[in-house]
Amino acid sequence: MGVVIESFVWEPTSSVFVFFLLSTFLSIFLFPYFAKSRTFGTFDHAVSSSFARFQRWFLAIYTLSSGKRFLLLSSDAISRFMDLNFFFAAVMEGIWSVYGESELASYGVSKESTVSYLCVGYSSSLVLGPLLGVLSDLIGQKRICLLYCVLHFVVGVWKRITMSPSAWFANVCLSLAGLIHSFGFETWLVVEHEKQSQRNDSLNETFWLMTFLESASLIGGQVLANWLAGGNVQSGVALSATASLFLSVVAIVCIVRTAKEPVKTLPLRDYSAAFYAYVLGDKRIWFLGTAQACLQFSTAVFWILWAPTIVADGREVNLGLIYPCFLGSRMLGSTVFPWLMSGQSFLRLEDCLVYIYAILAVVFSIVAYDYQEISTLIVLFCLYHGFAGLVLPLLARLRTMYVPNELRGGMISLSQIPANAAILFCLIQRGYSDKIENSTMMALSSVSLFSASGCIYLLRRWGKSPHQDWHKL
Repeated sequence: MGVVIESFVWEPTSSVFVFFLLSTFLSIFLFPYFAKSRTFGTFDHAVSSSFARFQRWFLAIYTLSSGKRFLLLSSDAISRFMDLNFFFAAVMEGIWSVYGESELASYGVSKESTVSYLCVGYSSSLVLGPLLGVLSDLIGQKRICLLYCVLHFVVGVWKRITMSPSAWFANVCLSLAGLIHSFGFETWLVVEHEKQSQRNDSLNETFWLMTFLESASLIGGQVLANWLAGGNVQSGVALSATASLFLSVVAIVCIVRTAKEPVKTLPLRDYSAAFYAYVLGDKRIWFLGTAQACLQFSTAVFWILWAPTIVADGREVNLGLIYPCFLGSRMLGSTVFPWLMSGQSFLRLEDCLVYIYAILAVVFSIVAYDYQEISTLIVLFCLYHGFAGLVLPLLARLRTMYVPNELRGGMISLSQIPANAAILFCLIQRGYSDKIENSTMMALSSVSLFSASGCIYLLRRWGKSPHQDWHKL
């Protein structure tokens, strides 16, 4: 008599998605009735019509730009080509795309070659990243955001024409585009906000809406990418490239239609002197930049390791349904930001970040320490993304407090150097030499997050200079 072994594929229940949907809805729509400050953000109608119009255009452009990054990748498609011991997926902010590994696998590219492509992408970000940040400060943020869209357009055209992996060229372009995305749009927003002399409330509103809408657009991008992929990865890559081309053109048109940006007049010599005095010469900026780098490093490690951690020991999991849970947690976490800024918390921003970073570090410590059940891992990972969704607008707010707008792009890109270097080191040690384990990378992320908590604590102790003294170059 034969024994029939039934396989079980774990996937989140529909109640999980209902929870995130209802919680996010209640957090947003109950805010006006419970907030101590009734004039915050979305519920403040005192902003000028010109800035309100720019804000709508900006959020639309940012949402399009975030969504089209995902059209090159699909977590479902990737999972079909997943190695249980080593899985290189989308790292962060468009540096690699969803079809990355599945596209390369469909062309017979080995795992070692995939690692080398990722290393090339991070190396290009490591070398050219600071230059792009400085360039955005010198030529204007609107122009650098146009470059972001052009890079995506070029990659889409290349994929449609060559119909080959083109990993070296594509990965370099996407790496640079992801780097621009991390500072270009935010700097464009704050410069326009300062130019129109708007209140900080409207800027705080846009910070959390950027995180919220980016997560929502990534979920929509996943749905569209999986639908285009169907059962054929190669045809899905071609269709996704076409969709990315279309969205790139729409984003370029939207950017061009916004208000004209004046040509920058600050000479490079004056910019260098100001950057040295107000960024490199200020320990508070170093603390803030280190905290940013630690979050970037831990997030990259998460995207590299979350899938192999969940499917350890041959466990079958529907990864395509788990990914939206992470983004839903991120959306929910971002909605907490207006509550903190409206006077609901007795803690300063720096105090909140100290505790949040410590919680994130504990999450990684638990994952690195021992084997966990799938449900426990999902809860921990959702907890990480929920707090990360809150950290992102909090860090953007701190950058507004401490960093001159004229130097913001250079400061953000400079802070990414240690993170990119650390990720590159881990990729080489894990992918080529196999000298470190996944748990070691998780432990390193935990240490970096504890370090970030300490940096924010030191930042709070150093205090803050008056805002008006910082932005007069």
